Amino acid sequence: MNHPHPELPYPSALAPKTLRIVALGGLGEIGRNMTVFEYEGKLLIVDCGVLFPEESQPGIDLILPDFSYIRDRLSDVVAVVLTHGHEDHIGAVPFLLKERSDIPIVGSKLTLSFTEAKLKERRISAPKIEVRAGMSQSFGPFELEFVAVNHSIPDALAVAIKTPAGVVLATGDFKMDQLPLDGRITDLVTFARLGEEGVDLFMVDSTNADVPGFTTSESEISPVLDRIIAGTKRRVIVASFASHVHRIQQVIDIAATHKRKVALVGRSMVRNMKLAQDLGYLTVPEGLIIDAKDVGKFGDNVVMICTGSQGEPLAALSRMANGEHEIVVGKGDTVILASSLIPGNENPVYRIINELTRLGAKVVHKGNAMVHVSGHAAAGELLYCYNIVKPKHVMPIHGEWRHLRANAELAIKTGVARNKTLVVENGITIDLADGYADVSGAIPVGFVYVDGQSIGEITEDSLKDRRILGEEGFISVIVVVDSQSGKIVAGPDIHARGFTEDAALFNEVTGMIEKAMAHAVASGINGTHQLQQVVRKTVGSWVGDKHRRKPMIVPVVIEV
Repeated sequence: MNHPHPELPYPSALAPKTLRIVALGGLGEIGRNMTVFEYEGKLLIVDCGVLFPEESQPGIDLILPDFSYIRDRLSDVVAVVLTHGHEDHIGAVPFLLKERSDIPIVGSKLTLSFTEAKLKERRISAPKIEVRAGMSQSFGPFELEFVAVNHSIPDALAVAIKTPAGVVLATGDFKMDQLPLDGRITDLVTFARLGEEGVDLFMVDSTNADVPGFTTSESEISPVLDRIIAGTKRRVIVASFASHVHRIQQVIDIAATHKRKVALVGRSMVRNMKLAQDLGYLTVPEGLIIDAKDVGKFGDNVVMICTGSQGEPLAALSRMANGEHEIVVGKGDTVILASSLIPGNENPVYRIINELTRLGAKVVHKGNAMVHVSGHAAAGELLYCYNIVKPKHVMPIHGEWRHLRANAELAIKTGVARNKTLVVENGITIDLADGYADVSGAIPVGFVYVDGQSIGEITEDSLKDRRILGEEGFISVIVVVDSQSGKIVAGPDIHARGFTEDAALFNEVTGMIEKAMAHAVASGINGTHQLQQVVRKTVGSWVGDKHRRKPMIVPVVIEV
């Protein structure tokens, strides 16, 4: 756990008629979105997502928001509002509900359906409250109004949070596609009305704030996908997020046009698309979908839609690239990566592209064809929103530092005072009272790592040890000494892994260890712990000087 700003005090007790806002994730990073609102002793949570690990976090499955701040106050939580069904907004809900399972979960029909599927897997049952765009509903002292926004998943919502302290409008993830596949555009009329009524704090998606202009419409993807699939004589594999209903609808429609069967590959893909179809968000022609096990029966006349567009090691596409999947990618196959690269995933994705290319496949991705458009508003769209809403204060959310800063500069260009743009990190508290918002302090927040069944037990030191083992290797040194005299009676025995296989290499340091231990004993050092430190220091200095390496060194001194 770290403290974002040691110079800022822990926030004082909340004053009457004051709304406190603190992000426990999602600021300075892409993912892990979670914001807590506090008013008159009650807490409202907006989103509760996960962050996927980078290569520098070996062995980690997921990264959660830090619940420490609210752990002792879970009974005060009146609801968790989910803006849409992407993992970075709903993925941590099961982990939160493990700590209190009766928190009401609020969201649109599709969002609740995706969340319910995750809860069922963990045998968690929680009350769910379905809302729609245009509805208003109160939870404790918070009056919420839900607003339709367009995103890369159906049924996304912005939420206006109204209290006597002021009005906050949080966009969630959104863009302003004027020709969306489902015809559901971002409700700028309601944005404008809320602006006329007075928005004291506008919390705005920053993911594409540094991209000029306007995001390309989803409708422009279909002709490109159609051309690629029509021009492929063999099989087509499309990798996408398991929640990107719009993109999968496009692929299904094009496959049907070219009389190709469609197989959904990957547990989460099959589950989510079945839910989307049952709820009416996905239209599938009768007889088009086949079981992934039957792909071989249809020869080349198949389009497979699978998970793994971000290089996730256990996803279907990664296993295909590594030759570990029952579906074998071969010469003449076309693989389409229908997604943007999430920062930090570049290396795994390029590795998969290289492996698939080596197997003879043609790989089409956003870098060489327009097979994906972002679900986030670019700079031109954000400027438009600021001019419509005319907020008193702006707090950029959902993005790395470059995105947050770029978003703040856009707000300033439209007339928001620089001192009223609040670019903050996770853990920094914002207090809003009488329509005025400012930083009030900072709370300790950190990363909570999920490693198999372990949640929160892996620390930064553990990850450092894993990185050292993976990059620098491991050396163990075993020495047996006489308990009375402290003289070496056996060893030093040196064993190495991931460093060198040449045992003769350690002959030089063996003598150095013997001399260092003899000198230590003569100086009055005789405890095993102290002698182990002597061994570690001696081996560490030798490895550093001679080999420019810093392996993990585990000395063991045994007294007999």
